[in-house]
Formats: sequence, structure tokens, C-alpha cells
Amino acid sequence: MLVIPAIDVSQGRLARLEAGERVPVGAFNGDSLEAARAFQAAGATWVHAVDMDQAFTGVVSDLSFMSRIAELGMRVQASGGISTAGAVRAALGAGASRVVLGSAALGDRASVEDAIETFGESLAVGLEADGEVIRPRGMGSGAPLDLSETLKWLLTVGVSTLVFTQIRAVGGMSGPDHLTLRNIMTSAPGKAVVVSGGISTPADISVLAREGAKGAVVGRALYEGRLDLGEAIAAGGPT
Repeated sequence: MLVIPAIDVSQGRLARLEAGERVPVGAFNGDSLEAARAFQAAGATWVHAVDMDQAFTGVVSDLSFMSRIAELGMRVQASGGISTAGAVRAALGAGASRVVLGSAALGDRASVEDAIETFGESLAVGLEADGEVIRPRGMGSGAPLDLSETLKWLLTVGVSTLVFTQIRAVGGMSGPDHLTLRNIMTSAPGKAVVVSGGISTPADISVLAREGAKGAVVGRALYEGRLDLGEAIAAGGPT
């Protein structure tokens, strides 16, 4: 299972979400490229790169930080309020290998289906869930959606990767939502599922690997020194 460190950026500097606001992160001197180099040295091959400004404003901002990370030879999974084909193209053009289409896009099924057909395996679909309800976040977020019904639809349209975020767990470091994950994997057999939210220990990662997750996004625990990336990668087992 891939262990994917998160690099969240706002106004060109490392940041994280706290009480709904963007707050600076002092680790790695606030430098996203310095963080990426450290993660690469620890054995990471992917990063989960989030343009927090786009998530808040709906406008594609400076994606050059993604380009610089990609130039290191790391693969970039781009995220952060991406809800249109234009935003997907911008992230791919900045060097992303895979782009996460945010939950806010899921209300327009025709557009999502077009995006999946156009971008193929370069596109993942984000499922930002609160239990069994998808609750889109960020600028232009849509109405809540039933997770089970949405999964039934996604099974029919050829999406290859799902990125599941338990929104109540984000930043809490209290462990991932195993129950909802199992429900997703039962409802969407054969789909690659990447998990985000609450992951803070090697044990969390080992359990996710045993449950069949293909990736685990880790963030705050890394930046606060509570999780060693090398140990996390080892816990994920062979990729």
C-alpha cells in the first residue's frame, strides 16, 4: 500500500486546515519543496498536493509548487477544490500524475462522466464523507449526497481510483474510519481506494493495508513529528 504524504499549500507556503481556516505550518521552514525532498529521502514516491487557495476560492492559483515537486521525480496526486475539466487540465499541466475531482463536482453527473472518459486513470474521484453521507467542502460545495447511491453510480462509469476522506477525522489524528472504508470497498469491488483523515500511527497504516486500501494520505502527524515516514512506509508493506 502506498503511503502518501500530504503537502498543503496556501499563498505559496505550507499550511493546514484548522477550525475551517488556513493556518501556516512551520515545519520545513514552511517550504513545500523542502518538505517534498525530505519525504522523498524517507522513501515516498508520491505526494498528495493540495492547493488550499483554490479549495477556498474556486480559482486555480499558482500551481508551480506542484511542478517543482514533480521535477524531483515524485508523482503528484493533485487535490483542492478541483471540480471542472479546466482545473483538472491545469493540475495535469503542472505535472500531476493524478488529479482528485472533488466531491463538489458529483452533483453534475454528466460532467463527471465526461471527465472520467476524458482523463481516464489520471482522474480519481474524491468522496468527502461524514459517515454514510458525502458532504462536499470548499468553494461551490454542493448538496449532501448519499454515499451508497453515489458509489452505485460510480461503479457504472469506469472510475479507477476513489479518494475517501472522513471529514470528521481530518487533522484529528484519532485514526481512520474503518467502518465507512469497509462499506466503500464492499460497494465498489475492484476499485483502488486511497484513504485520508485521522491516520497517525504505523498501526493505522497496517490495518488499512490489511483491509485492502491502495493508499493512505498522511499529513498533520508527519509535520508534528508524531509519525515517522519511514516507519509508516514499512507498515504499508510492498507497493
